Amino acid sequence: MPFRLALVFFLSFLYGTSSAAGGAPAAGAATNAPSLTRTVVLQNLDMPWDLAFTPDGTMLFTEKCRGLSVRLPNGSVHRLFGTKGAAVPAEDLLCEGQSGAQGIAVDPDFASNRTVYLFMSSNLGGAAANRVVRLVVDTGYQTVAQRQDIVPDIPYKRAATQVGRPGAHNGGRLRFGADRFLYVTTGDNHNPTLPQDLKALGGKVLRIDRDGKPAPGNNTPAGGDPRIFTYGHRNVQGIDFRPGTGQPFVAEHGPNHTDEVTPLVAGGNAGWDPQNRPNLTCPGGYCGYAGNPQTMPMTDTERFPNAMRPSWNNDQRSDGIGPATFLQGPAWQAWNGALAVGFMRGTRVEVLLLDDKGMTVNRSRMELPRNRMRSLVRGPKNDLYVVVDEGEIWRVAPKGG
Repeated sequence: MPFRLALVFFLSFLYGTSSAAGGAPAAGAATNAPSLTRTVVLQNLDMPWDLAFTPDGTMLFTEKCRGLSVRLPNGSVHRLFGTKGAAVPAEDLLCEGQSGAQGIAVDPDFASNRTVYLFMSSNLGGAAANRVVRLVVDTGYQTVAQRQDIVPDIPYKRAATQVGRPGAHNGGRLRFGADRFLYVTTGDNHNPTLPQDLKALGGKVLRIDRDGKPAPGNNTPAGGDPRIFTYGHRNVQGIDFRPGTGQPFVAEHGPNHTDEVTPLVAGGNAGWDPQNRPNLTCPGGYCGYAGNPQTMPMTDTERFPNAMRPSWNNDQRSDGIGPATFLQGPAWQAWNGALAVGFMRGTRVEVLLLDDKGMTVNRSRMELPRNRMRSLVRGPKNDLYVVVDEGEIWRVAPKGG
C-alpha cells in the first residue's frame, strides 16, 4: 500500500473523531440512482452466511451448519471444510442457535499463499468457543490443509439464559482492511459485562495480523487485550472500509430499538453497556432488552461521553441490520462511494449517502425482493453479491455494469 494512504489511514484511526448522528433521514430515491439487474447465482443452500472472492473470480461461501464451500468460475460447486461430505472434516464445528460457520475472508496475498480465514464456533477440546481458523486452499480448489486456529478464545454463549438460547450474539464477520490487517467482529453473548470488559474479546472489533497477533496502532486502552480495536459493541455483523480513507464502518443491530451504523476510531468505545441499570428489570442481570433508547441506549453517551457517534440510526425500532459494504465504480452513479446495508427482520437493502465526516445525509432503498439479507459483498467487477437467509446468493449490478 502506498505510504501516503497508509499514513492517512493510521492517523484517521488514531486521532479521528465522529460527530453526533443526525437521526434517520427519510428514505427516498437518490437523484441519478442506477437501475439494477439481479441474477440468482446459487440457490437451495442451507443457511448461507457469507462469501468472498479469490483473485481469479472463484467464490468461497459458508453455510452455517455445513461449513466452507467453493463455487468455481465454471459454476461447479463442492464442499471444502465442514461437516460430513466436506473434503476435510471439521468435527468440532458447532452449530446451535446463531452459531456455526460464519465469516470468510481471503488473504490479500492469496495468489501466492492460497490462504483463507474462517470464523467458526467450535467445541474443540469439549469447551465451546468462537475461533478464527486459517486454512490453505490447494491450486485446484479441491481441498484445504494446514489448519491453524489463530484466535481460539472468542467467547461463546454456552447455555440458555432468560433472554435467549445458546450460541447467541457471536458477531462473526471477517474482513481485511486497506491496511492489510484482519478485522474480526464479535458479540456480547447476552453477557452484561462482556462489551466493556477489556480483558475479554466479546462485544469487540479485533484487528490482528495473519497469525492472530495484535496489529500495531490498535490504541487499546491500558490493561486491555491488545487485539482489541474497538469495544462496547452489542453484535456487529457488518464491516467495510470507506474508499479513499480506509476508515472502517460497522453495522450493528439493536435489541428492540436502534440499529446503528458507526465509523470506527482506534481504541474507541461504541457505548453498549447492558448492565447495572437500577430502574430496569433485567433478567439474569442482562438489561439489553429491558429498556428503550433513553433507558438502555445502544450508544450510552451519559456513561461514556467520548463514545463513538453513529453515522445513522433508526432509534425507535430495530429492523435487524446486519451486513454492510461500500459500493464502488461509476456505474453505480449517485451511489458510487455510498454504503449499502442489509436488514434481516426488515428484509431489504438500503444505501446510505455519507458526507465528508462519514455522517449519513440521505438514504435510498434498492428495488430487490424482500428477503432476510445476511451478507453483502463487493464482487470482482464492483457488482454486489447478496446472501439471503432463504438459501440464495444473488448478483446485483447496475444496468450496463
